[in-house]
Amino acid sequence: MYTNDGSSRPPALRCYFNLLALNGLPGREDWLAEIKAAGYDGVQFVQSLTPDQGQACQRLSLGRAGGGRINQPAEAVALAQRLSAEGVECATVHVGWGMEDDAEAARLIEATLEASARHHLPIYFETHRATIFQDMWRTVRFVRQFPQIRFNIDISHWYTGQEMVYGGFENKLVFIDPVLERAAFIHGRIGNPGRMQVHLDDGDEALHPYIAHFRAVWTRAFDGFLKQAGPGDYICFTPELLAAGIYYAHPEEDASRWQQSLLLRDIAVGCFNAARDSSR
Repeated sequence: MYTNDGSSRPPALRCYFNLLALNGLPGREDWLAEIKAAGYDGVQFVQSLTPDQGQACQRLSLGRAGGGRINQPAEAVALAQRLSAEGVECATVHVGWGMEDDAEAARLIEATLEASARHHLPIYFETHRATIFQDMWRTVRFVRQFPQIRFNIDISHWYTGQEMVYGGFENKLVFIDPVLERAAFIHGRIGNPGRMQVHLDDGDEALHPYIAHFRAVWTRAFDGFLKQAGPGDYICFTPELLAAGIYYAHPEEDASRWQQSLLLRDIAVGCFNAARDSSR
């Protein structure tokens, strides 16, 4: 059901680092070594994985995840084939542009699920703007039609884009529970009702009350994973803090994305531990 490392170890959280978060940051000689030294378990690549990068990950014992976009059903097989050949463990995908009717969207979902099964590569659908999963209501409907779907939860797209606090956050959290319980991957970013990505001085909810909402979402996703996972299964939490050049970070906050990623990881570890403790 979830990515499995083949071991008999209990279900676990693995923290990966998305390389998009490095865009615009000062260059360094060996980011992969620095990612390993910072305590991450793996890396999510956003471009094709080169043989040198694959060898470096093996040498450093870093896991490898991939990603991509599927706009037409035929693209699903090609993407899965490429990613499988590169040796990634799993992938997150943007599917469709969000303007497809239900029949067109269903064909995209079916093609992606089929490509995932054919190439034995877990592919997780992102809850992301400008995709067929850009809104809560339609996503829950697709879950009912395709209960085998597994998601990469990037909740800031809904939290800001659909203003989850307007009309009652708790009501909406209950509504999206079928999505959260199918989480296998989480893109770590925290937003507020007006901004997709905010700078956090620390994890104090008195300073940043919206952190509590993201904690609730992440904890519920981890709880859903733990209730269904078996030995060797793991869920990935992957900070994905994006640059000012694409209008996510503010220019004056751009250089702090590395440290901000570490803070998000610490919050996620606390959420996972809380979910694990409550399940015992």
